[in-house]
Amino acid sequence: MNTDNESNNLVKVAVVQFEPKLGEVSLNQDKIVELVGKAFDQGARLVVAPEMANTGYIFESKEDAAQYAESVPGGPMVQALEKAAAGKNGYVVSGLMESDGDKLYNTAVLVGPEGYIGKYRKTHLWDVDKTFYEPGDLGFPVFDLPFARIGMCICYDQTFPEVSRIYAMQDVDIICSPTSWVVIPGLAIPEDPTWSYIARTQAQVNGLYMLCADRIGTERGVTFGGSSCIVGLMGFLGGPASGDKEEILATELDIAAGRVKMLSAVNHLLNDRRTDLYDEKLGYKG
Repeated sequence: MNTDNESNNLVKVAVVQFEPKLGEVSLNQDKIVELVGKAFDQGARLVVAPEMANTGYIFESKEDAAQYAESVPGGPMVQALEKAAAGKNGYVVSGLMESDGDKLYNTAVLVGPEGYIGKYRKTHLWDVDKTFYEPGDLGFPVFDLPFARIGMCICYDQTFPEVSRIYAMQDVDIICSPTSWVVIPGLAIPEDPTWSYIARTQAQVNGLYMLCADRIGTERGVTFGGSSCIVGLMGFLGGPASGDKEEILATELDIAAGRVKMLSAVNHLLNDRRTDLYDEKLGYKG
């Protein structure tokens, strides 16, 4: 059932930022359910949690990581998200570690009131992740929710303009991005959150919304920068969040307005592309 605001194309969304504890899956899972539940209670219809939210991120080997992986669907994290969404009229996207045979994937899952809906596997692997996980093999799937058309990416994926452009050309309204943005001195620090600005740029040049849920804290000497955000064509709509505090960022998105993409009386953000010179979907076949 649509709320009065949704009948006016306004949909409340949220991102949750917290500090997962490395390897403490049950503890992390409970925290995610708690924060997602609070966001739902605040009226959010779509909530995004961080990358690898239930496991932590900095593992020392594939064997170290594999002990925390789960099947998707059917694993304990997906089941917990299903319980969190049941009866709430809301949807949640969260990162986790997926096992598929002897392969591991850095995965985002989409769950709703009726259960598991779908997943995305991280396409662009960061740093030593390349030695633990398989590159995503599901492409860029799109899911139609009652209020919006969504896609997913994970952290480093949003550095690549092809990802958001392909989603834009598939008429996506919102990209949900679980992240684990790391602090890189001289490049990305909480005081100047480069990753958030990259997300803002991708949203602006494609005329869509991005929900970026980052984590905080330090694991095995690696510090994460927080700065979760909600961005759109007009820039920051929520955040950036702090670099070191647990937070829930929530705002209303005007889905209909996001679909207009007119920059002036004669300029359309996507229709002005010179597809006589380059491929409309960058060669992406789906």
